[in-house]
Amino acid sequence: MAAMFTQTTDVTEAPAKVGELPWIEEPGKLAPQDARSLSRMFFDRLQVLEEGTHEHQYARNVLIEMNVSLVRFAASRFRNRGSGEMEDIVQVGTIGLIKAIDRFDLSREVEFTSFAVPYIVGEIKRFFRDTSWAVHVPRRLQELRVELAKAKEELSLRLDRDPTVKELAAHLKLTEEEVTEGIVATNGYTAGSLDLPADATDDGQANPKGRTFSDVLGEPDPAMEAVENFLTLAPLLGTLDDRERRIVELRFGREMTQSQIGAELGVSQMHVSRILSRTLAKLRAGMLTTQ
Repeated sequence: MAAMFTQTTDVTEAPAKVGELPWIEEPGKLAPQDARSLSRMFFDRLQVLEEGTHEHQYARNVLIEMNVSLVRFAASRFRNRGSGEMEDIVQVGTIGLIKAIDRFDLSREVEFTSFAVPYIVGEIKRFFRDTSWAVHVPRRLQELRVELAKAKEELSLRLDRDPTVKELAAHLKLTEEEVTEGIVATNGYTAGSLDLPADATDDGQANPKGRTFSDVLGEPDPAMEAVENFLTLAPLLGTLDDRERRIVELRFGREMTQSQIGAELGVSQMHVSRILSRTLAKLRAGMLTTQ
């Protein structure tokens, strides 16, 4: 994650004022009441300052630092979400704060805190939505996961057992297919490492020492491609005439050389080569067409 926001204004030999604004040594340590009062002054001045000037940069930076407590307040609601460190969440919330500062207008006659918190919370929620899921799933399924979790907790307390799919569907007024889809999608929320120890072997015995999930996973079988090729080739062999089929059988079935095939059939090795080349080209074209 990028480093936390830091004030860019040079505090070395700080003047008593920056333009028409007072110099604030440590904006982040102001009491909330003082921060609210000063924020109005800084917003009022920020709206008439030219962007890119030293005074505009100072006013904007101070507003961010004075109100970063709003970010920490909003971030505390997500402390137990289990995705990302609190530092990352505060960083993301600070982006929302900056957006709120850039879009706030004093003429709306609304407190900045009321205006900024939705921006901050929205940015944090977007962060969780984009980063929490190990596998990307549609938004409706992400929202269904939350509804299913609440329904399971409520029904488990009421029934004193885990609810069935039918009971969840009735409770949420959904079809059983929709509930099942949501349950399957929930598996994409987290992903485990293939280097984690496997709990047990396929026959239910205790996990051998050092055995991981990657050790028990299957892998592509090279022979499967050969099986598919044989299945595709079989009907094409039936389209060959007797001599072509005989030469293919002797060459690939009995693994005879072209000279041995010529002797077997009473023809020259060159003639066998021409027939074999023509036959293989016909079979290859047929397989490409079929695939």
